[in-house]
Amino acid sequence: MPADLNAILEPGMLVRHPAEPDWGLGQVQSNIGGRITVNFEHAGKVTIDGTRILLEIVFET
Repeated sequence: MPADLNAILEPGMLVRHPAEPDWGLGQVQSNIGGRITVNFEHAGKVTIDGTRILLEIVFET
């Protein structure tokens, strides 16, 4: 279940959206109740339903 892994996301962490590679690198802004707000390089601020989408954590850029 995606929500379990998304639960570890905290503000400042870097992520990518697996279905939207053109959005580029994103920085988590908030993670409240499974709703994750991410500021992506090429898509701006997007709120993601963490129960439906599993974001990929980026450890190195």
